[in-house]
Amino acid sequence: MSHELRVKAIAQVTDRVPLPSKVPTRLEAIWATDVFTLSKMQACLPKDVFKSVQNTLKTGGKLDVAMAGSVAAAMKDWAISKGALYYAHVFYPLTNATAEKHDSFISVQSDGSVISEFTGKVLVQGEPDGSSFPNGGLRMTSAARGYTAWDVTSPAYVMETDNGVTLCIPTVFVSWTGEALDKKTPLLRSNSAMSKAATRVLKLLGYTDIATVNSSCGAEQEYFLVDSHFAHNRPDLLLTGRTLFGKSPAKGQQFDDHYFGAIPERVQVFMQDVEERLYRLGIPAKTRHNEVAPGQFEIAPFFEAANVASDHQQLLMTILKITAKKHGFVCLLHEKPFAGVNGSGKHVNWSVGNPTQGNLLDPGDTPHKNLQFLLFCGAVIRGVHTYGSLLRAVVATASNDHRLGANEAPPAIISVYLGSQLEEVFDQIAKGDVKDSSHGGMMDLGVATLPIFVKDPGDRNRTSPFAFTGNRFEFRAVGSNQSVAGPLVAMNTILTDSLTWVGDKLEAELATGTELSAAVFAVLKEVMEKHSAVVFGGDGYSEEWHKIAEERGLPNFRTTADALPVLKEKSIEDLFERVGVLTPVELESRFDVYAEQYVQTIEVEAKLVISMAKTIIYPAAVRYLADLADTIAKLTGIGISLEKDTAEKVATLVQSMMESVSKLSAALGKHDFSTTEEHLQYGAQIIRPLMDKVRESADALEGEVADDLWPLPTYQEMLFVK
Repeated sequence: MSHELRVKAIAQVTDRVPLPSKVPTRLEAIWATDVFTLSKMQACLPKDVFKSVQNTLKTGGKLDVAMAGSVAAAMKDWAISKGALYYAHVFYPLTNATAEKHDSFISVQSDGSVISEFTGKVLVQGEPDGSSFPNGGLRMTSAARGYTAWDVTSPAYVMETDNGVTLCIPTVFVSWTGEALDKKTPLLRSNSAMSKAATRVLKLLGYTDIATVNSSCGAEQEYFLVDSHFAHNRPDLLLTGRTLFGKSPAKGQQFDDHYFGAIPERVQVFMQDVEERLYRLGIPAKTRHNEVAPGQFEIAPFFEAANVASDHQQLLMTILKITAKKHGFVCLLHEKPFAGVNGSGKHVNWSVGNPTQGNLLDPGDTPHKNLQFLLFCGAVIRGVHTYGSLLRAVVATASNDHRLGANEAPPAIISVYLGSQLEEVFDQIAKGDVKDSSHGGMMDLGVATLPIFVKDPGDRNRTSPFAFTGNRFEFRAVGSNQSVAGPLVAMNTILTDSLTWVGDKLEAELATGTELSAAVFAVLKEVMEKHSAVVFGGDGYSEEWHKIAEERGLPNFRTTADALPVLKEKSIEDLFERVGVLTPVELESRFDVYAEQYVQTIEVEAKLVISMAKTIIYPAAVRYLADLADTIAKLTGIGISLEKDTAEKVATLVQSMMESVSKLSAALGKHDFSTTEEHLQYGAQIIRPLMDKVRESADALEGEVADDLWPLPTYQEMLFVK
């Protein structure tokens, strides 16, 4: 029966009538049509109200709540004109997912009639029941009240589905006592703290006109597409987002023929549909292409302000999933949905800047003379070296453990890649003699019809977890299923701490009468003397680097169980409290929530491994073994001898698999852990290896059992039948 479902699924995929490709609408005609933009506000708000909102957006100052009524009325009228009947405060709890509670605009009057109403009070503050969201001990079990508060810096929008239109208002989410229960609140705090520290440094450099400094983000999103007919016959994909079983096909990605190849027609129609929805929501999707693994793709946006980019990233993941369903796909955002081929990451391109000084991480043509760039880049180097373990902790999840350190993703050792040009400059700084910086020169390809162009002064390093890529740093260790808010909070926070240190040192140097340039280089020399160990430009995958990193004292947290306890270290607690991003109790709650998610993820996977092995794989293998035994016995009865090796091998594998299942079941029964850390390590060191042992036997069985008896859609089918 299971094989019949596989055959039927293949037929449904290959015979599928694709959705027609729409003629793309001109970008200018649809851009941000579903967003309540500043221009829309200006058109419908009184001048004083608009100027108040605009001032808040430009300066980061306090919102004049008295203006909220006018904004709410205009926002409601705009949303209703778009077909909205409901509004929702959208927030981002500690689940990596998006949460929303829908309320109608209806207001019942005293005479029994109704009107559409949306007040300033309702816009500014909401009160969802927060009892079932992760809180990490921030409140008692019986305490349920939580507040949402309007984030004016992230624009409202309407979300259209087949079931209607909803006005969506980005908000923060906090407890009744004011602690952050979400990912947006710490991100906003970290941006504010970083701006303050950066402004101080810019003033020391002699600037007087300094706009608010903000971090920016452009997050490249990798994902897999699997036809829904296959995915719905894989309990593991549906419940965990990854295949817990599956034998690698003869062909995987070894020919490198999928990467940047021609996009399959059906996938391209899906991508165009996704992009149109993104453009209507003001999300600047720029790049699309095939990724390395078969069935894997990528979408990348332009840079945006970090807070808006984080909100847009959550929207992007939602739209990928709902649009995939429309096109008969399931979109997989798990970091490692298929063993043996590349997994998916979310490369977070991060920079800082403002309208008056520009991108503060832009080296320009002469980086050795660019004091502004050198100070901010030096601050990043110091921050990553001092708090590299924190960067590792914020990308630590059960799913990302499958990817980090493999030959597709950066290692778990956090280091900084600068490129040959900047390495040379900072090496000169360390030696106290800055003379020049190398240039890329011209690239002449030797063919008259081809252009001669300027070559970059340094190559890229795809094995580095934290690489400088021209005018920004790319944090490549972030998992594809993660919210980018956590990594952005960490990067903003460590930069704030480093800029504060740089400001103190620079101020002290200048107070002695030292000339500005000499003072800057004195500070940078100290940075390199203390923190150059984190700079590495070689092969991050090599065993040699692991040895070098150990000699340099760089931590190597191989698993989430190793990395998460970093959040409990006193230095990390002091960092977040000193900068004003997370209180000690808020930070502790993050550890508790993420540790619980890790343990629960492994337990769910382990239970499903047991269930699938016992109820799906074991019956198929025994059925095949019975067929073999019956055939061998019948042939022997008429004097024909048939080899028994296959039957013996299948029997041995079945026995081995079920023995491993028994051990895994027994291991799951343990619950008496003295500490959370012990529970984490038990999952990493005991449960995970036992799951792998079950899989080892099951995958070997897939290579032996007759194809017409194998019950699960195979890797070959899921990755190559489109």
